[in-house]
Amino acid sequence: MFDLPDSWVWDFWFADDGDRYHLFFLYASRALHDPDARHYRASIGHAVSDDLGEWTRVEDALVRGATGEFDDLATWTGSVVQHPDGRWFLFYTGSHLSADGRNVQRIGYATSRDLFTWHKAATNPVLAADGEWYETLATTEWHDEAFRDPWVFADPSGEGWHMLFTARATSGPTHGRGVVGHAVSPDLERWQLRAPLSAPSDDGFGQLEVTQVAEVDGRAVLLFSCLARDATNAVRARHPRGAVWAVAAEALTGPFDISSVSPIADDDLYVGRLLRRRDDGRWLFFAFRHDDPAGRFVGGVTDPVPVAWDGDRLAILEEARRQA
Repeated sequence: MFDLPDSWVWDFWFADDGDRYHLFFLYASRALHDPDARHYRASIGHAVSDDLGEWTRVEDALVRGATGEFDDLATWTGSVVQHPDGRWFLFYTGSHLSADGRNVQRIGYATSRDLFTWHKAATNPVLAADGEWYETLATTEWHDEAFRDPWVFADPSGEGWHMLFTARATSGPTHGRGVVGHAVSPDLERWQLRAPLSAPSDDGFGQLEVTQVAEVDGRAVLLFSCLARDATNAVRARHPRGAVWAVAAEALTGPFDISSVSPIADDDLYVGRLLRRRDDGRWLFFAFRHDDPAGRFVGGVTDPVPVAWDGDRLAILEEARRQA
């Protein structure tokens, strides 16, 4: 488990350099007292591990920008990939307050040669909600302009790159407008928006947070997180404690039928991540500890547990669940 005694730790993602695993995570000081205040004080921390069990914290990766920049409120969740030229790209969410005090999210990136020292791109932000495919503050009943959590991966054909992100469609029920946003790039630097890879629905979610796609044992799967309170009544009726969700797909690029999702974890955990262990190729599931039985925020990244397919459902192996 990874935790910090003086800070709350929540959303996180990984990179594997072939020798060590790198954990990037959001954190904020417990001196804030109110854990809900952590979101607007988030920085991106960094830790390394040889075995995915013991972690050593190293220098932070990124902090918020100067006043007026797209990330001047906070730096939020992202992902890390390596360019063929050896550079590492850290895509992340920049948070900024609008004139009326509402949160606007846009996506930028930073680069590094060694995964330790990062430099933000001069062209940031590289993506923002457009109002055509993706809802903006001007058209939303939601509490923010949702456009965050970039998950970047190489096209399976080897040509170009894809980005999935948290966004909301421009139509549909308020608690069913959450969609898997999509953008493409030839080089990781220039990005073009595309239509979402899922559809809003009366049987859907208000937000599909921290998406990830992976090919587990030869089958594509999408993971995302959403508390039942932020989903439609239909979802809440079936899964009143669902929080981390998985859905099988035909390909890493979808399309994704969100109506066929099933929970992989209840609301005591959040932000599920899959990582393939280097030595044996086994797929592992991580999350952060969300709430305790009294409903108080906990934080901290869990130890990994193995996952496998149970029919068309990705699930934590029961043996691992009993040991956890």
